[in-house]
Amino acid sequence: MSIQGKDISKVVIACDAGMGSSVMVASQLAKRLKPYKVTVQHSPVNEIPADAQVVLCQEGLLARARQNTSGAVVIGFHSFLGDPVFDRVEAAIRDGGELG
Repeated sequence: MSIQGKDISKVVIACDAGMGSSVMVASQLAKRLKPYKVTVQHSPVNEIPADAQVVLCQEGLLARARQNTSGAVVIGFHSFLGDPVFDRVEAAIRDGGELG
């Protein structure tokens, strides 16, 4: 599954416990994507909103995230800070590239 960056309006940062680092990542990514009018939301991995278009989660949560969403592109990241996936998402939205 893939999506064009220009079509993205909602990104969800999904985590296991719902606290700490993932909340910080959601806040930072929201600031980065605000110029492109993209909403960033934080959610427990078992409660991903149905309207999520892109879901970002730690690699260890990929299977659960994919089970709890339909129609969203689910991408894993290794590190909460400085992981290149966040730059890749922003670049796809900014430049109209494809994510998948």
